[in-house]
Parts: sequence; structure tokens; C-alpha cells
Amino acid sequence: MRTIYICKSLISLSLNNTSHLNKTPISLLSLLFISSSPETPIAVADYLIDRHKFSPETASKVSSVVKYVKRPEETDSILSFLQESGFSDTHLELLIKRMPRILSANLRSIKPKLKFFQDLGFSSSDVVEFVSNDPQPLTCSVDNRLGPSILALKSVLGSNMDDVSRVLKKSGWFFTRDLAKTMIPNIEFMKSCGISSSQITQQVYNFPRLFLHKPTRIREIAKRVDEMGIDRKSKMFVHAIRAISSMTRENWELKLEVFKSLGFSEDDILSVFRRYPQVFAVSESKIKASTQFLLSTGKCDISYVINYPFVLTFSVENRLKPRLRVLEALESRNLLLKNPSLMTVCGMTDKKFFEKYVLPYSDEVGELFVVNKA
Repeated sequence: MRTIYICKSLISLSLNNTSHLNKTPISLLSLLFISSSPETPIAVADYLIDRHKFSPETASKVSSVVKYVKRPEETDSILSFLQESGFSDTHLELLIKRMPRILSANLRSIKPKLKFFQDLGFSSSDVVEFVSNDPQPLTCSVDNRLGPSILALKSVLGSNMDDVSRVLKKSGWFFTRDLAKTMIPNIEFMKSCGISSSQITQQVYNFPRLFLHKPTRIREIAKRVDEMGIDRKSKMFVHAIRAISSMTRENWELKLEVFKSLGFSEDDILSVFRRYPQVFAVSESKIKASTQFLLSTGKCDISYVINYPFVLTFSVENRLKPRLRVLEALESRNLLLKNPSLMTVCGMTDKKFFEKYVLPYSDEVGELFVVNKA
């Protein structure tokens, strides 16, 4: 069709002004060839590095998924449009690593999606951040997925787009599920269990995927939590649901085996779960490392861990070791009027710990704490 159009245009031009063709430096045949010839595919690594100065690391990762850029000019247009929309080089590299197929997308399918978010009142920086972090929105239909998903999120979080944006920065998975059949029924069920709206909202912010499970699975998990003795009125009930939803049955069994290998009885494990189910959402290796370190200090035993299981969620290298070494240094110099409990020390924020135990004794432990914090 394009060739026919060019032919008609040239014939018309020649009839109206025959001298114009005589001045044209190329022949009719060569013009037809240039206009109708396809673009030459370029190896993805060469395209990203040579043409757009992307890092070799990004080029290597993308080329393991996509071998060639088949329409370089079209891909140039996509990257240019994204840059004009506020995507920095860093954002573009992040986006392409997470969704290599964006290089072969159609610009006409991308534009309406970014415009949709802008028209809703999202700031350009927010759109750039959540799209580059999780490009799922670029694959979804505005009418069938993006629009309904945003409406559902607003019904839970309110009309403040900053709150909605905060959730989207956590996960683009909200656009891959029918929220009317997942999130909304799950929230209604949780409310019927006595879980407060504020707790639900907090979970949506921090663990959005919890609400994307099939409602039947959430009900099954709630039943398991009932059987383990956590009251539905307890603030731990929703955390227990979240912890179990984050793992398979096999993962659950592995965690039980880790606790048993560390000397916990079945009753001990159940007690830990009831007191602080969030412990079961961390990895087996972290549970093992934290427990072994705490027991090795001589400051606590298994019964202490059972009573204060939240300490198992802390990093050994970034929190437990640095803080205990500071305390040991202060105790050895008799600088503390009263030795604080392990629970108190580990539960403090970094700022509070620094102000209480480091700043007043900076000459004695300041360097020690900084070194171990790093």
C-alpha cells in the first residue's frame, strides 16, 4: 500500500511539474526501494552500548533474554519518549533489565498508560519510580485493568494519590489481578474476623501481595491460624495470616525443622508463633544464625528467645553484634549504672541506641560502634 501511494504521488507530481523530477537527485526506482526497505536488526548488546551508552552489565542481562532489536528506529522512539517523560538513564536501565521486551514494544501502546497515570494526578517522579521498579503497568489495558485497579485501591486507601502511589512503588502486582475478585473479598473477610481497618491498611502498604491471593486460600490460612491458638481478636492474627501466606507447606516444614535442630520443642515453636508470627516470614538461615548467635553470648537461653522472639528478625551483623559489643565495652569499663536487658537493647531504633549508649561515651565506644555498623 505504501508503494502504491508513493507511485501515485510521484505520477501526480510529474504531471503537474515535470521539471521537478529532472532536478531530483535520485531515481524513482531507488526512492521506492529506500521507502519500502525494512530496518536492519541490531544485536541488543551493540544497540544498548553503542547507540545509547547503556552499561555492559545491563546490555549483558538484557541480551540473555532478547537477542536483537528488530526495529531500531521504533525502539529509539520508545526510549526518547520515556526520557521526555522523566525517566533518567538509571531508570531506563532498571526498566529494561526488568522488562527486556519493552525494546520491541509499540510506542502507541505505551503512551496511553503513562498519560492515564498523569491524568489521575500522579506526579511524574512517582510514575517513573513505580513503573521502573515494576513495569507491570506497561503491559496492562487501561480500561480492563489499570482503571479498575486504581479505583479498587482508592476504595481502600482513600482518594489521596500519594497513598496509592506508595503502594504501587511496593508492587505492580495489583495490576495483574482482578482486585474485585481478590483484594476486595480478602479485605471484607479480614474485617469479618475482627481485623481493624488500620491494620488492614498497614498490611496493604507493607505486604501488598497478601491481598492478591485467592480468597479461598486466605480462608484456609485463617482456619490454620485458628487451630494454632491465635485469637481472632489478637493483633497477631493478621500477622499470622501474612506469615503463612508467604510460604509453601514445604517451607513451613523446613522452618519447623530448623527450630527443632536448635533445641526448640513443638510447644516452644508454637509459643514463638503465637507471640510473634512474623518470625516465620524470615528465612531459615536467618532464624538459625540469629538463634545461634544469641545463645552463644551467654546472655540468654531458649526460654528467653521464646519470650522475646522478635529478636530473631534482626540482622546479626548489622544490629545484634554491633550493639552487644558496645554494651560489652561499656560494662567492662563500669560505665553503666544499670545493665539493660537484651530485649531493650535490640528493640531500640538505631537513633535511640546511638543517643543512649554511644553518644555519651563516644570516646570509649564511638569508633567501635561505627566500625561494626558499617
